[in-house]
Amino acid sequence: MAKKLYETAKEQETAILVAVPTKIQPDEKTNEYLDELAFLTETVGAATVKRFVQKLDKPDIRTYVGKGKLDEIKTFVKHFNIDMVIFDDDLTPSQVRNLERELEVKIVDRSLLILDIFALRAKTAQARTQVEMAQYQYFLPRLTNLWTHLSRQKGGVGMRGPGETEIETDRRIVRDKIALLRDKLEKLDKQNFQQRKARTEMVRVALVGYTNVGKSTIMNLLSKSEVFAENKLFATVDATVRKMVIDNIPFLLSDTVGFIRKLPTRLIESFKSTLDEIREADLLVHVVDISHPSFEEHIEVVNDTLKDIQSADKPVMLVFNKIDQYRMQEVDDLNDMGEGADKPTLEELKATYMAKIHAPAIFISAVEKTNIDLLRAELIKRVAAIHFERYPNNVPQVSNEQYND
Repeated sequence: MAKKLYETAKEQETAILVAVPTKIQPDEKTNEYLDELAFLTETVGAATVKRFVQKLDKPDIRTYVGKGKLDEIKTFVKHFNIDMVIFDDDLTPSQVRNLERELEVKIVDRSLLILDIFALRAKTAQARTQVEMAQYQYFLPRLTNLWTHLSRQKGGVGMRGPGETEIETDRRIVRDKIALLRDKLEKLDKQNFQQRKARTEMVRVALVGYTNVGKSTIMNLLSKSEVFAENKLFATVDATVRKMVIDNIPFLLSDTVGFIRKLPTRLIESFKSTLDEIREADLLVHVVDISHPSFEEHIEVVNDTLKDIQSADKPVMLVFNKIDQYRMQEVDDLNDMGEGADKPTLEELKATYMAKIHAPAIFISAVEKTNIDLLRAELIKRVAAIHFERYPNNVPQVSNEQYND
């Protein structure tokens, strides 16, 4: 149903983005957050036309933005025939209804946008079930008067999944549907648990990181597999597991869903089984896009999410990816690079505060295959230490098989 609904949108939808930062938030940070929101919008196939920003101590309880800004948005929407307005935060059901009444277009908040991407990316039966349950949980408190709004829409962003006919049903039916999906997920979880139980004798490594940092590309390089990788957010939703053997040491390498700031809680809850690959891993390989201006914040987001899923105490191997795109823009007291160091060398990167604070750290370019041998060597060193601690006298001779979960 998700694919069919999406294809009913014949033309690319247009959107405007709205952010309501606090008065103390720097403008560059606001622009960066809106850049990410625009990337999310592009990922679902819509085009961003304009951005609106209003600094407030706190969002308006009725319409999120103030009356003057709402009138400005309304004028722009009508003049340019905009299809939807996307907000960089979650809206309450009443705010959505009030905004729809005022603007007479589709209102999409951050959670709905991310849910829509997950619906687009989910490929396996389990991932589709997880997304569908999260969608129903999202729409349940928003059922009142929602069907009248959806009846005017023609599919597109935010319309994948439950659809018009389901939204028109009452809360009891939706709750029943959520219960059925939860039962289905529990059965799938049991199946996956048995599969994971059969693999417990091997060391398990999980790739984690902010979305779009290159985890799937690294997975492809290390395992010589063909995991879907694209320069879009949440290119990977389903967990992919490969059995690898390096220097006669077998281990399992899994590529997991990327994290993002303000990741909807319902998605974390729904993707329990996928996140179990992280919870049950012996070693986490935390991949960071060093070329992103806010990579340090991304590290914090990932670390906070790991805490949320009770995985913050695991051994971590930090990998800074995309060094081919990294440029040192300013010099501070924490690094030894001089002015004019446009594209730093590996030795210069090792001398920066990033390597000193996060030691041991590895710097690579997955696209250009730079320093992949160093990554592979450090990975097998860490895996071997865990393996020989577990099996001090056992080095199994096995072939380099590959499995897909």
